[in-house]
Formats: sequence, C-alpha cells, structure tokens
Amino acid sequence: MTDNLLQRSAGFVLLREIESVRASVEAYPDDASLWKPMPGISNVGGTLVLHIAGNLRHFLGNVLGGVPYTRDRDAEFSNRTATKAELVRIVNETRDSVAATIPKLSNELLAKPFPLPIAGRTVSTADFVVHLATHLAYHLGQLDYHRRFVTGKPVVVPALEVRRIPEV
Repeated sequence: MTDNLLQRSAGFVLLREIESVRASVEAYPDDASLWKPMPGISNVGGTLVLHIAGNLRHFLGNVLGGVPYTRDRDAEFSNRTATKAELVRIVNETRDSVAATIPKLSNELLAKPFPLPIAGRTVSTADFVVHLATHLAYHLGQLDYHRRFVTGKPVVVPALEVRRIPEV
C-alpha cells in the first residue's frame, strides 16, 4: 500500500470508473444506438466516451504521465462513426494510459501547480486530478442515462460499486 493517499484513492476511482465506461459501452445493443440523439440530451453515448477518453488521455496520460497522445477535442464532439468495438478499444487504451500514470502521481508532483493553465488559471495538480475523477464520474452518469433512454431498459452496469472500495 502506498503512503500517498491521493494517489491510491484517485487511482482506484479513476480505474473503477473507466471500467464502468467500458461496461456501459458494451451494454448498448448495437453501434447505431451509441449515436442516437435523444430529446433534452446534448451529447450522445459515443460522444461522451470519446470526450472522456480524450480528456483523460491528454491531461493524465500525456501531460502527467508522459504517455504519447495528441488530443483532437473537436473530433470528440464531431465523430459519429466509431463502432462499439472501436470505443471499447479506445476505453482500454485510456485505462492503460491512466494506469501507467498513477504510479507517477507522487506527493511531490501532486503538490506542484498543474503543468498547463486550466481555464487560464494556475491550479494545483492534486486539485486537478480530483477534478478529472469527478468529471469522469459526471459524464459516466450521462452515459448511463443516455443508454437507458435509447434502449428503454434500466439495465444496471457495475458502476460506482461501493463494495469495490479497497478495505484498509
């Protein structure tokens, strides 16, 4: 067990939620349903997956972890052609990128300012890592609701399972 509690906790939450994104994608019945617009919902499932992946791979994997990745944020919101299989592959690549970065989140790194300005401001790396985890959870909830609306089925995926929190 690490003595870096934020590294341990944020790492656990990020990887758990990324796995929930993958499970959510797999719960869609087909490729087309991921891209089906619904009234009152601005982002469809496929868009949410691409945005989650792009955000994490850029800020965590690339900026903090040094994992090569070039973000195309515009494509995250304009691509409407990715299949379920492609999205699962992207989620798996995201998981690998984040998993490679978590061990690098030392207390020293977390105490420093994040290497890039965020919304034109300097923020702490620790605060931004927590933000990235909550941003992921927010969009995971949107993904879950989009899938439920599209399918008409309240299928539960293993998201945010309390029993998966490590025991001390």
